[in-house]
Amino acid sequence: MSIFGGKLGIDLGTANTLVYMPGRGIILNEPSVVAVSERDNKILAVGAEAKEMIGRTPDDIIAYRPMRDGVIADYRVTEAMLRYFISKAIGKWTLFKPEVMVSVPAGVTSTERRAVIEAALRAGAKNAYVVKEPILAAIGAGIPIYEARGHMIVDIGGGTTDVAVISLGGIVASTSVKCAGNRVDAAIADYIKKTFNLAIGDKTAEDIKTQIGSAVPLEQELSMTIKGRDFIAGLPRSVSISSNEIVRAIDRELREMIKAIKDVLQETPPELSADIIDRGIIMTGGSSQLRNLPELVYRRTGVKAMLADDALYCVAKGTGVALEHLDTYKKSIITKR
Repeated sequence: MSIFGGKLGIDLGTANTLVYMPGRGIILNEPSVVAVSERDNKILAVGAEAKEMIGRTPDDIIAYRPMRDGVIADYRVTEAMLRYFISKAIGKWTLFKPEVMVSVPAGVTSTERRAVIEAALRAGAKNAYVVKEPILAAIGAGIPIYEARGHMIVDIGGGTTDVAVISLGGIVASTSVKCAGNRVDAAIADYIKKTFNLAIGDKTAEDIKTQIGSAVPLEQELSMTIKGRDFIAGLPRSVSISSNEIVRAIDRELREMIKAIKDVLQETPPELSADIIDRGIIMTGGSSQLRNLPELVYRRTGVKAMLADDALYCVAKGTGVALEHLDTYKKSIITKR
């Protein structure tokens, strides 16, 4: 890394934090987890190292996620996390501080927005900008956001589902619901608890979702064997589970996501609705990669939906593009300090 402070884009997510450096692409992708020792309130580990500790720590170490539902739940810990990611990205020896752009959910309040800027500045940024996630997701998905045309973007992450219609560089109609990947995982764990009397951890629930989960029933079902702890006997046990059971298990969460999309479609001015019907809905974010989710959106709304390329990285890529062309995207950038 050169001695020039450079620029960093940070997609500060509920589940993962991605750091993007213009010219180098995504240089960091780690879980948004911090391990804190309760005794002396010290931060022990951040990111991947801290995630390894979840569910496996002694009582006096807590591994927790400072971002809840896409917003800062614990300010001090978030700042420490940002500091870790920034210093890891630019190395210890830079003379100049970087300019940092951080993504925030569309429904963020001005207080929460200020908290993010403060945290970034105190964590070592020279300037901090915040931009709403749907705009960054659209830029990262290669949508020309400044056209006088309506584009609909659905960004489904770990904590929030952001739905927005963008035209002329701004958000025309949007909603943000706190129902996304984490809630889907929880629903799967819950289903397995009720159906098989088996306790499984978050990580197992996530594996089930990615390996055999689907948004619509499959004709050729996938199945997997899962291991967990029997609630009654208290002993380890394994059961086999198939895709269509998962479809049933996550039905309520999917319904909530679809409702968010429908709500925004209903608020959209008719001219822009016509554009969206022509163009379709673009889906970004890690949780939009659930098998057949675009198909479900099409069935429920009648509008075709496509998964963006590199869906997981759209927001991070968008921060990179916006940083390289700050002048172009001035209108969409909310605030500097």
